[in-house]
Amino acid sequence: MMRGSRAMALAMRSPTGEIEIHQEKLGPIYQSTWAKIPFIRGLVLLWDALSLGTRVLTISANLQAEEEEEQLEGRALTLTIIASLLMAVALFFVAPTGLSRLIEGWLQVGPNWGNVLEGIIRLAILIGYLLTIARMEEVRRVFGYHGAEHKTINAFEADAELTPENVAKFPIEHPRCGTAFLLTVVVLSILLFAFLGPMAIIPRIALRILFIPLLASVAYEYLRWTARHLDSSFVRLLIVPNLALQRLTTRPPDLEMLEVAIASFEAMRKQEIELAS
Repeated sequence: MMRGSRAMALAMRSPTGEIEIHQEKLGPIYQSTWAKIPFIRGLVLLWDALSLGTRVLTISANLQAEEEEEQLEGRALTLTIIASLLMAVALFFVAPTGLSRLIEGWLQVGPNWGNVLEGIIRLAILIGYLLTIARMEEVRRVFGYHGAEHKTINAFEADAELTPENVAKFPIEHPRCGTAFLLTVVVLSILLFAFLGPMAIIPRIALRILFIPLLASVAYEYLRWTARHLDSSFVRLLIVPNLALQRLTTRPPDLEMLEVAIASFEAMRKQEIELAS
């Protein structure tokens, strides 16, 4: 899937081997005032991106099953996103808090060091989760398409001709990847929670959950800032961990994957130009 400022395009390889294109105009939220207010736009666009991502996964799955397209919409889509968010909160925020509290008591460390330990556990769970799902054949294929997206965008930004053979030469990492958002949220949580004092386990978990929107908003603004200052050697140094983590969520794509990514990008670009004119 490729998303621009006004349109998105999804390219899929059908069971017959043909590339099918689904494209649509993005919702008005992307051009609204809410999408321009710092520290609010991140939450608004993140929710819409989750909604869009869930729908395109449904479209793709239905195509592979050779069924009629039945998109998740309305209440079903909202419930799916909420369930996914709750699972993520439980895995990456509640579980690390509970584990660190147990280890604090065992090692007899102070609350500040306990908060740092919690952040380290959170980072370890994130990396362990990515390493675990990367062993699944279906996920490895998804990560291959993820790499194809990055290579295609890198090739376009270098003004290269978009052919599979050409695009294959470009880097698999990209500074504006969503993986960078995950790592940034985890690192910010370590820095923020390290300064919180001792508290009982229930308030401690509740506070972590309440801080998630703040962490997401700051992470979004940080990534926007780094994306605008990639010409700075200091910024390029800052994003090294983000690029390194992408090695876990991307795989070298084959030429067929690159062909699909290029088709998606070109369809998105064509619609963007039409909507802008």
